[in-house]
Amino acid sequence: MPKKTAKTSKAAKSAPSSKAPAIELYYWPTPNGHKITILLEELKLPYVIKPVNIGAGEQFAPAFLKISPNNRMPAIIDPRGPGKKPIAIFESGAIMQYLGRKTGLFYPTDERARTQVEEWLFWQVGGLGPMAGQANHFLNYSKEDITYAKKRYTDEVHRLFGVMNKRLATRKYLAGAYSIADMACFSWVKSSTRFQPLDEFPALAAWMERLGARKAVQRGMAAGAELRKPMTDAEKKILFGQRAK
Repeated sequence: MPKKTAKTSKAAKSAPSSKAPAIELYYWPTPNGHKITILLEELKLPYVIKPVNIGAGEQFAPAFLKISPNNRMPAIIDPRGPGKKPIAIFESGAIMQYLGRKTGLFYPTDERARTQVEEWLFWQVGGLGPMAGQANHFLNYSKEDITYAKKRYTDEVHRLFGVMNKRLATRKYLAGAYSIADMACFSWVKSSTRFQPLDEFPALAAWMERLGARKAVQRGMAAGAELRKPMTDAEKKILFGQRAK
């Protein structure tokens, strides 16, 4: 697991002087990673980035696997978890729910409102993220030019954008008030605009502009930008084609 620690976020520097220990964020600047930095910035919680270089295989380090057994990031360690004891959490959706419960922000306690947020959070985790990720893979990383796969996944991203567009045509945010559901979807939509423009989806485009104007979203998207570099062939071998060991 990497030893180098990135600088503390601006949120940490401006957080109230509660003497709360910083949350450790095991991170690489990907759409799933950005979901957590956006939320931490919105919450103004102190955090430090612990880079996990997925191209170098640092996600397979035994110490990291104790935190994230799926060898994926992001993951967090909250030194002041339940009962004021440390807790490690993997899976971006679970992290967002935990931080929402911990702070009482962006994740309603009312059952009906919370259910709406969870519907759209799980919609992103189970649909938008995986489909956009597959589209990106076959368009930009596959050595084989597989027309069917490209069309299959870009069509599905197009369909999902249409679902969001219809939803947002009658409201400002996905689930009532601005919530973790919006934050979860933002980075995936943004990364997908490289192959799926928003011209056909005016309500979604307006939502993207609305969220993109938020300072916390801007800081979250910029977090760790210096870590991201073009992927080499050696890094692709590490990331793609993994099987159970």
